[in-house]
Amino acid sequence: MNNQQLTRSEQKRAQILEAAIELFCAQGFPHTSMDEVAKTAGVSKQTVYAHFGCKDELFVAAIESKCVVRQVAEELLADAARPEQALAVFAEYFGELIVSEDAITVYRACVSQVDTHPEPAQLYFDAGPEYMLGLLVDFFTQVERHGGYHFGNKRQAAVRLSLMLFGELRLRKELGLNTGQLEAQHRDYCVETAGLFLKAHRLG
Repeated sequence: MNNQQLTRSEQKRAQILEAAIELFCAQGFPHTSMDEVAKTAGVSKQTVYAHFGCKDELFVAAIESKCVVRQVAEELLADAARPEQALAVFAEYFGELIVSEDAITVYRACVSQVDTHPEPAQLYFDAGPEYMLGLLVDFFTQVERHGGYHFGNKRQAAVRLSLMLFGELRLRKELGLNTGQLEAQHRDYCVETAGLFLKAHRLG
């Protein structure tokens, strides 16, 4: 949806989220005020509070806007009758998401202050990783009902797949290292990983 299609309220909400993620990543959660977000977004403080009741809520929404496109993720895992195709497409989407600059920046912002301010890290985990793991657990449950696969502990299976999809590229990006040919290879790596994961859980 482009700006021409957004209502005035939706445009202001988008402006607030952009300003929030910029400030949270640049100066950290505890050092960012709702006043600063309003000023950076070009809206009133009242408008910020009208959309987001508190800073915690704004932080979670900002993370979700950058790191979790919920509707897309849910749609990708909707077809449990064709798990091979669904998980391959999901793996490609998730693989691109987790190595994006937005995802890396938000992750670093949380980690950099976790010793003194652990709350943002928990908010980040709940809004991003926890949500995605829940989607996968639900998907695996539906796949098992169709027969042909058994995932055992579905939470552990979801964690295993997610961390496999991170791959070397995510690790190198977190550390600020050169990624070489990994960028070009990452899509194929993720799709192949999804296939191997399902193969390991196939019955018979």
